[in-house]
Amino acid sequence: MKLQTLLFLSTILLWQCQTKKENSSQTERNGAVIAFGSCSHQDNPDQMWREILAQDPDIWIWGGDNIYGDTEDMSILRAKYDKQKSREGYQELIQQVPVIGIWDDHDYGVNDGGREYPKKDSSKIMMLEFLDVPESEEVWSRPGAYQAYEKTINGINIQFILLDTRYFRDSLATDTTGNGRYMPRPEGDFLGEAQWEWLKDRLNNESVDLNVVMSSIQVIPEEHGWEKWANLSSSQDRLFDLIMEANPKPLIFLSGDRHIAEISKINIDNISYPVYEFTSSGLSHTWSEKRPEPNRYRVGDLIIEKNYGLIKVNKSDHVLEMDFEVRGKNDTTYLTESFELSYKEVNQ
Repeated sequence: MKLQTLLFLSTILLWQCQTKKENSSQTERNGAVIAFGSCSHQDNPDQMWREILAQDPDIWIWGGDNIYGDTEDMSILRAKYDKQKSREGYQELIQQVPVIGIWDDHDYGVNDGGREYPKKDSSKIMMLEFLDVPESEEVWSRPGAYQAYEKTINGINIQFILLDTRYFRDSLATDTTGNGRYMPRPEGDFLGEAQWEWLKDRLNNESVDLNVVMSSIQVIPEEHGWEKWANLSSSQDRLFDLIMEANPKPLIFLSGDRHIAEISKINIDNISYPVYEFTSSGLSHTWSEKRPEPNRYRVGDLIIEKNYGLIKVNKSDHVLEMDFEVRGKNDTTYLTESFELSYKEVNQ
């Protein structure tokens, strides 16, 4: 049995057996705490792993750019993953908290890369080993790195859906207007047919209370000129149509990539609840200067600080109560958004 399999199984055992620390003035908490983040450069020692661990999360989700690899040399990519994984604060986190995740472009191997990257299968192995995913998981035997995990945390059954927006993605259209890097085009695909069918099955899972869908790039925002689902508008439409048809249990999107944090909200036909997207990026660096960026779907402020995301979920009757928190260094909270999503009981 390989080392990554042993480590993953140990993490699952930790997940099943771990009890929350208590003292005379503290009772066991209700609900779930999900922490996530993206864009963490392995050479930057100023990371926030101990701050994250202090929040006592039930799970950590990597949202991409988990290292900055940018190479076709797999020995270089492995060395960068090893450097990131050996960081003392991160080691403390993975010994106490289950970790899952997906890649974005820099850890995939090429900036803004898609299906044309020649080393994507070798790079996938590096990422799965970094995440300690056992070889028994289906992700090892199929093209692409998309994954799903179903976890019950303090009575809340949560499905984590990790989309691969790199391995199958078609090329983007270069922006010739000077307003950004890319401009939308109607044709083109993000996920590939097998991943679309898999996602449809996951969204029809009636046994969950909440679907947490991680997309490394932003799903809802449309106005900026960088990578986003709206650059391949037919794929964005297909995603929203799929959600409309499945009418899944409450769903939220998580994303990274942008080196900022923000919360977006959209209404989708046939869905009784608003769909939120929580973008958290970056863990080790952010924009060098503050500038405005339009997003008509934004709720609250645009945060241009090093950050990670924290999601607190509680279930009451047929309602999920949720708090989104953008947090940073020195226990700073930059933004909080609280809301409720209606909850359908199974067989209701």
